Amino acid sequence: MNRTKSRELAFKLIYEKEIQKEIGDEELKVFFESNEIEDDEIKEYLKDILFGVSKNEEEITKLIKKNLKENWTIDRVSKINISLLKIAIYEMKYNKLPYKVAINEVIELAKKYSDEQASSFINGILASIVKEEKLNQ
Repeated sequence: MNRTKSRELAFKLIYEKEIQKEIGDEELKVFFESNEIEDDEIKEYLKDILFGVSKNEEEITKLIKKNLKENWTIDRVSKINISLLKIAIYEMKYNKLPYKVAINEVIELAKKYSDEQASSFINGILASIVKEEKLNQ
């Protein structure tokens, strides 16, 4: 399984966390089983995303809120788009993934899972964060 497919699974996992609020060991085990994930490298990648986003959730959420358009609140953003933003921010800021890769990957996921406006909305927020945080390519 390539990194793009793994990232799609990470999105599904983070989205599940957005809905359920918590994912424990049992839920993670069920997620792996239901998605037929047996590869330890993929499991570690997914755990890294899940635990990394959770550990840095406050700062990641602040970045999202700070870069929303005026008169927008985070509650107005769909759980799908929030999940995609969190993955991209975590990978760019904490895993040092080149921002072009991170943004491109979540934009493709947005096109697949969200509405028509999602890709430009997500791109705008992430572009602002890249400039603000001076993230590298």
